[in-house]
Amino acid sequence: MQDAPGQQPATQVRAEAEQALWKMASDGRADCHHDRRFRALVLLATFASLRWGEATALRRCDLDLNTRTVRIRAAYIERSTGELLLGPPKSRAGRRVVGIPEVIVPALREHLAVFAKDDPGALVFPGAKGGPLRRGNFNKMSAWPQAVASIGMPGLHFHDLRHTGNQFAARSGAGLKDLMVRMGHDSERAAMIYQHEARGADKAITDAIDTHVQAEQADRGDDEDGPTGALVPAG
Repeated sequence: MQDAPGQQPATQVRAEAEQALWKMASDGRADCHHDRRFRALVLLATFASLRWGEATALRRCDLDLNTRTVRIRAAYIERSTGELLLGPPKSRAGRRVVGIPEVIVPALREHLAVFAKDDPGALVFPGAKGGPLRRGNFNKMSAWPQAVASIGMPGLHFHDLRHTGNQFAARSGAGLKDLMVRMGHDSERAAMIYQHEARGADKAITDAIDTHVQAEQADRGDDEDGPTGALVPAG
């Protein structure tokens, strides 16, 4: 999908959003006492690369916090009429088991204790009345538009959290097939896109290292290593 004229590329917007979110965490703005109902949802969707319908269809029995895994086996689809349908994930590859980073397990345990019923079949992320969580209600109850605007990223969508998680996975150096499994993709194309973006990030790191080394060499006048391309006797 192409970006509209005059708009920033989607990948650039997501990268800027990622930086803004980490900055909020580091300076303490993410540590607040407001309603934490959706905190675990945002974290799991990001770090497990979940689609909206997959996350909202999760049951307690799908989460195993001891082994740190989440099983995706169903997804909600909301029709234009407002009707919610429960069915299989988007593709055959959508049925998967994904690892959960240890760092978000405490938030998930807290969420289950406070917001989810103590029943294996209970929804992990229910709506305020206990039924399935609708996207419109989420945007309203979480004040999502205001939240993303407050970090300088108006227009950021919930689905962009999944893209961020996919980028994290690609930067791990995982192979193409492993990325496809984690993302729930049948096609190699999407996974290859994230691999390409990860290589771009690696090039930026490499370029920064080059700049640092070149600056150090310039400061030393390169006297220690002798003329460029020449071998210097060791003793």
